[in-house]
Amino acid sequence: MHSVELDRVGMAFGATRAVDNVSLTVAGGEFFSILGPSGCGKTTVLRMIAGFLEPTSGTIAIAGRAMKGLGPNQRPTAMIFQSLALFPLMPVWENIAFGLEARGVARAKRRARAEELLELIALKGYGDRLPGELSGGQRQRVAIARALAIEPQVLLLDEPLSALDLKLRQHMRAELRALQKRTGITFIYITHDQSEALAMSDRIAVMNGGAVEQVGTPHDLYDNPATPFIATFVGENNAIAGRVSAIADGIATVDTGAEALRGRAGPGLAVGSAARLYVRPEALAADGAAENGVSARIDRIDFEGAFALAYGTRPNGAPLIASIASTALASAPAVGVAAAFSFRTGHATVLPDA
Repeated sequence: MHSVELDRVGMAFGATRAVDNVSLTVAGGEFFSILGPSGCGKTTVLRMIAGFLEPTSGTIAIAGRAMKGLGPNQRPTAMIFQSLALFPLMPVWENIAFGLEARGVARAKRRARAEELLELIALKGYGDRLPGELSGGQRQRVAIARALAIEPQVLLLDEPLSALDLKLRQHMRAELRALQKRTGITFIYITHDQSEALAMSDRIAVMNGGAVEQVGTPHDLYDNPATPFIATFVGENNAIAGRVSAIADGIATVDTGAEALRGRAGPGLAVGSAARLYVRPEALAADGAAENGVSARIDRIDFEGAFALAYGTRPNGAPLIASIASTALASAPAVGVAAAFSFRTGHATVLPDA
């Protein structure tokens, strides 16, 4: 089990600082994702771990060994790129065994290893086909097998599912997670897709502007955001503005001018300061029975299948989104009508207004 450690790692391109003082520890055998919007520095971090870029500051170690000065072929890593980069005129088995050929492994052993991996990725019998004869999901699995052929200690994946359609992407992320569990290899996975990171990861680091804002389990990030950016980037959230009127026993009261709403107090709050109370759409109940009540005029209801999203406008003009189960749509508030919603104190987080 091989851990990856980044200690105050930075990367500058001229005057632009793409990565700023990032410290992370990825446990051996962990499925660790780095999540963030485009341009936040997550791919730069991955390329530094892989050895394609040398940090301008800080250190990177794998299994306790410093990686400074070691190129990609000298590190115990393999990387899967977004483009997959399979050789179109080379049979599948040779694509998988390409790294072994570069290491001087005999042809018979290369073929045997490729066949083992084809069975692992459920493509037994496909070795003599060309990549163009495979589906997108099958080509994705071949790229994974090629990375695994050299037996890396750490597998680095740079948004490998982004080119796939939604249904195939959902299928492939389940396959990736199962494969990681079977092999026990440390996975570091880059994505801008929140649902992908939440579904697959043991832990997630969320990056913004070149820095890490929070690291935690999917449940931690979703239920206990530490910053306004995390609260709004990871999943849908309502942000209700006001001022902190009281803090007691870990609970903050926010005066919105129309209501006094309570939620779990986040870091950095002070009585009298501007704040926002964050509450998820699914935490809002249309019966008004919970301890915190808000009202909104319903502007539209979008049917999403298993649930619907009710989009409303509060009396002060601020938006509000509530999630309603499809089975409860018959009793849902009507479009154009003012509706009362409520939520439990433990389902909301109060953070300083950014």
